[in-house]
Amino acid sequence: MPFWRYTAVSFFLCAMNVLGQLVGSSLSAYAFARIDFPKRDLIFMVVLAGMMIPSQLTLIPNYVTLSRLHWINTYQGIIIPNVSSVFGAFLLRQAFLSMEKEIFEAAEVDGASHVRILFSIALPMARPAVATLALFLFIAKWNDYLWPLIVTNTENMRTLPVGLAMVRKAEYQIGPEHLMAASLFVLVPVLIVFVFTQKQLIEGIAAGAVKG
Repeated sequence: MPFWRYTAVSFFLCAMNVLGQLVGSSLSAYAFARIDFPKRDLIFMVVLAGMMIPSQLTLIPNYVTLSRLHWINTYQGIIIPNVSSVFGAFLLRQAFLSMEKEIFEAAEVDGASHVRILFSIALPMARPAVATLALFLFIAKWNDYLWPLIVTNTENMRTLPVGLAMVRKAEYQIGPEHLMAASLFVLVPVLIVFVFTQKQLIEGIAAGAVKG
């Protein structure tokens, strides 16, 4: 069983997905929160409506598209269809809206561009929300099973959840004790990420709490 190959692929895909979704969510959230453009709220409602579409409904269209692009069994085929996050855009938009408007106005008066304001002011101030989003995205992508299973067809492209499901085949001669040991390694990265982000997670929860 190429356990470490599965682990390396999972880490790489998870990192690329989380990074892509954080960047995309930050840009879209800032635009919807701090940039005035026509029909902004209406467009945001349309974007939010995408959360009501089950992910299973997009499996076949996405697979057909990737097949025509010859992206089946490739890293970009696994990453790009999941690189956007409506939930992430909503979460960060609410965090940006909770900030004082005068801070952004002062930065604009000083000549800062929207990109500079986003990365130098908005994101550092929204660090608890960003950490919370990163934790949720990491857990979701690390445990993702269905899409990597569908879009990959060789062993060296399998992620850890898919690989563990495949080791039940007879040629590996693996027992239940080995499968449980391997499953433990699936849990460890999630626990490590939680340990490093729990402070920001608690700050995010406390910031949204109602004080009596």
